[in-house]
Amino acid sequence: MEHVDTLLTGGTVVTMDAEWHIFANGAVAIRDGVIVAVGPASDLNERYTATETIDCRNCAIIPGLINGHAHVPMSLLRGLVADQQLDVWLFGYMFPVESQFVNAEFSFTGTLLSCAEMIRGGTTTFVDMYYFEEEVARAADQAGMRAICGQTVMRLPTPDADSFDAGIERARRFMTEWRGHPRIIATVAPHAPYTCTDDIYRQAAALCAEFGVPLITHLSETAREVEESIRDREVTPIRYAKRVGAFDVPCIAAHCVHATEDDLRLLREARAGAVPCPTSNLKLASGVAPFRRMIETGVRVGLGTDGPASNDDQDMFTEIQLAALLPKGLSGDPTAVPAREAFALATCWGARAIHLDHLIGSLEVGKRADIVVVELDRLHSAPRYTYAPDAIYSHLVYSSRAADVRDVLVDGKLLLRNRHLLTIDENEIIDRAQAIATRINEFLATRERNLLAKILALGGVQQAEIFEIQVKARLDPGDVERVLALLNHPAITVTKTSERTQYDTYFIFANGERIRIREDHRTDPGARPQPKYTLTLMAEARRFDHPKAMMLSRARYTAPADHTVRFYREYFQPDRIEELEKRRRRWRILYRDHDFAINLDTLVGQADSGQFLEIKSRTWSRRDAEQRAQLISELLELAGITDDALILQEYVELVS
Repeated sequence: MEHVDTLLTGGTVVTMDAEWHIFANGAVAIRDGVIVAVGPASDLNERYTATETIDCRNCAIIPGLINGHAHVPMSLLRGLVADQQLDVWLFGYMFPVESQFVNAEFSFTGTLLSCAEMIRGGTTTFVDMYYFEEEVARAADQAGMRAICGQTVMRLPTPDADSFDAGIERARRFMTEWRGHPRIIATVAPHAPYTCTDDIYRQAAALCAEFGVPLITHLSETAREVEESIRDREVTPIRYAKRVGAFDVPCIAAHCVHATEDDLRLLREARAGAVPCPTSNLKLASGVAPFRRMIETGVRVGLGTDGPASNDDQDMFTEIQLAALLPKGLSGDPTAVPAREAFALATCWGARAIHLDHLIGSLEVGKRADIVVVELDRLHSAPRYTYAPDAIYSHLVYSSRAADVRDVLVDGKLLLRNRHLLTIDENEIIDRAQAIATRINEFLATRERNLLAKILALGGVQQAEIFEIQVKARLDPGDVERVLALLNHPAITVTKTSERTQYDTYFIFANGERIRIREDHRTDPGARPQPKYTLTLMAEARRFDHPKAMMLSRARYTAPADHTVRFYREYFQPDRIEELEKRRRRWRILYRDHDFAINLDTLVGQADSGQFLEIKSRTWSRRDAEQRAQLISELLELAGITDDALILQEYVELVS
């Protein structure tokens, strides 16, 4: 007889292999973390002796479940807010709280809490996208789970990177540190087309190609996202992803709720994994993914829970059941997604969607021993019928619950034995999680002056450029002529001109934030006849580290201003109000392949009412901002503007 480490015997073995083999009284033998035999219990009991034999009578022995898309540290934000539109939920609550509280401790603690929950529910592998992803990897490794950990990159500042340049560099360090780990795959996760740029996706794809790992991203989660992508880019998010190289490497695309027929073809041809998250997609009213069409067209489909802040659990049995039920209810066809196919979405098909089907997803000789034992004799799952060979799938999909999971193994190591967690102290992690939640609760309870949240409640918010680099100079009459002459320089191309009068009302707050309400009247021939009203939230500008007196503005948010100034004054309750009127002549120019605005401004009704020069440029990249600062210096020199003419203040500071 051969010796093995572990023998699971006497249960119904649901292999999820290509032939859908089921062994009603079966067994699985494990040695060195690998499955060495699967078959009838009588055969394996005769062939093997084991260091540990686990009696699985009245149980199902199944492949470990695969959570194909999650944000596991967000277990700490479970129950934070509900019943909101996705943009309000994300920009009004998640982003502000994350910016205040997400750090290494948050990601590590939240991941351990999630791992404990997932292990108890039979999940052995998860795909994550979050911040401080090295802490997610460390916690998953400590818990003994298998994970693909994606370091989030966005054009916006994130809790662990102040620009996407820094985010890409953080991802590279993370991927280098964890390269070659037997259970943890470190990668990069450009958040979504609406929070990223072409360059972010291309750099992320290049990183994935270099390290041989999959790229993780969100695609086509909401109808609005698809509509705006078509409006702004003339393509759907999925076709955009192909255009910017996301499909040049193995890709895991979360959600894909609103994938078109053309999108499904693109996903299939790219062999990209599509991972809907039924509970989250329902809760956020994003819709229901086209499961049937995905399966019919050959797309690699999996299932995910999404983050616990939008689910609010990480129970893959619930996701499996919804994947079976929702297509039936929507189509009127009870055969739309049979139980066996729904179960495959979280096992063998799910493994294929995350590009790990060579290792996990089915109970086959040579694959890693990621195995779950599910009790079948509970009140809600009794009695059982066995006359049909695949009746077990119906029991697992429609009757079984996460609480029925008895034992969990990853790489042949027991993580849960007789419902007892072996790698995580459950009580300790709950206490640590509650301590963090208490601090967040105090923050939310006193958030009356969170201006972004208040602006978001009004709707129509857009993020503007993350960095605005600008310089101002007070002009003498001769300086004005030199600026006008600058526009004829052979290195400069004027792309657009305009003239306008702008009426600005500034709400100024003690924390340095400002809200500007602008009424903009174009006065140049052929301009729009109606004024444009906008409301902008911006952090206080600060001195840029540059010899010239340059200012750097950060992370602005803009919305249409469709209420009166009185309404906004009462709504925001600023500490101080300043008003400013200026007349502006503007030239949009190209200089060394970069866009700049050159403004000649006159302040109306002010003691300091001479003319001012303002040169500014906007970018998502800190590195690019530094380059543009140097180019602004060159423009000042070309115009003959000396350093003593430069001023550090903004206009509102000159008149206050």
